Amino acid sequence: MTEQGVRWTADQVLALAPDASSRKAGSKLGAAGPWSEAGSSDEGTVWGLCKGSGSKPYQTVVDIADVTGPAYKCSCPSRKFPCKHALGLLLLWAAEESAVPGSAQEPEWVRQWTEGRRQRAEEKKAATAAGAGAADPEAARRRAEKRAERVTAGVRELEQRLADLLRGGIAGAEQSGYGQWEETAARMVDAQASGLVARVRELGAIPSSGPGWPVRLLEECALLHLLGQGWLRRDGLPDALAATVRSRVGLPASADGPPVRDRWLVLAQYDTTVDARLTSRRIWLHGAESGRTALVLSYGAGGRAPELALPVGLTLEAELSSYPGAGQLRAALGEQFAPAAPSSIRPPGATTAEAAARYGEALRDDPWLESVPVTLGRVVPAPDGDGWQLADADGESALPLTRTALSRPGLWRLVALSGGAPVTVFGECGHRGFTPLTAWPEGPGDAVRLC
Repeated sequence: MTEQGVRWTADQVLALAPDASSRKAGSKLGAAGPWSEAGSSDEGTVWGLCKGSGSKPYQTVVDIADVTGPAYKCSCPSRKFPCKHALGLLLLWAAEESAVPGSAQEPEWVRQWTEGRRQRAEEKKAATAAGAGAADPEAARRRAEKRAERVTAGVRELEQRLADLLRGGIAGAEQSGYGQWEETAARMVDAQASGLVARVRELGAIPSSGPGWPVRLLEECALLHLLGQGWLRRDGLPDALAATVRSRVGLPASADGPPVRDRWLVLAQYDTTVDARLTSRRIWLHGAESGRTALVLSYGAGGRAPELALPVGLTLEAELSSYPGAGQLRAALGEQFAPAAPSSIRPPGATTAEAAARYGEALRDDPWLESVPVTLGRVVPAPDGDGWQLADADGESALPLTRTALSRPGLWRLVALSGGAPVTVFGECGHRGFTPLTAWPEGPGDAVRLC
């Protein structure tokens, strides 16, 4: 199924599951028992018939060579993507070559689906090109100006609210309650300053967040004030910093950087819930030739999982275009030239001291940055009082793990993988500590997902 003829691992397949229940159900279908007429093509399609509760088996097909990650089709009534049958089929394909033979002839129902997808992709590409040519630059400029005016009004209102808070004293924030900040967040929604909404809501939650909350509240107020002033004075900022301010406020931007073609290793993938209606997926990539680390974002609305899914540990030869902004790592995934395939590529490792220094340097370009991606080389997980840390095996420095990392079962996978020996760990390093996302053993071995 790849140019190298190597199939995915079970862990890489299960990384595609939308939730824990899907992983469990899909794992039960990863054996040959319920499957018949399974096969795979050299173009990256896997198919099979899965026996269900009805008289007719479910027709399941997966395209693993799609540029936006695997695409799925199943005749079952599930609304999850991928469903348990698609996961079970991929697990069967990954584990038993005899159960899912390669270079097989596609059945008619599979051929119709793949040809339909290719046709729709071509039509969408043509429509996008036509729309870009027909766009009215003057109308777009007027819309941008009107939105900027609304954002400015929202920022001025937020600045007044922050001034009122400090004038009345931070100690009173605990008694004023969450309502005033929810109201302010609603005003930011009206102002179309989506980037400020989450930060404003966080202000309302800080007073009840435990010991030391006044300091945390003051810090967040300072960052919000800095962002507000950056917006109001954006015309006097360097272009790259002004682009960062616009991005942090929530204005949309296009990936306008020159395409960079490389073999991109999928370092990590995880989802976060933005609100009840939106799920954000963060995918970290490492370029084998360029050495660049890039972040690809994907979103799912209405309770659906984001469409883009790239299993950890695979590499894909593709183009990435960067978004504007000082120190920004976000990029858009462009044309893919070969199906994603397993690889022995690993990013170079840094010491824990170098990781902390990288975060400090990144703050000069983006003061609102929560963390930076870093690969730690030869570190050992070790207890640290009530928490854990990653300590350099060849030095004396260490990084504490974040509360998020301590609450994940991936911590124990990391400890088990290490067994007291050095490991390579990729994660996010910020002012709250280090959050491990993926790890590799000291010797040969596949990537282990920790999130």
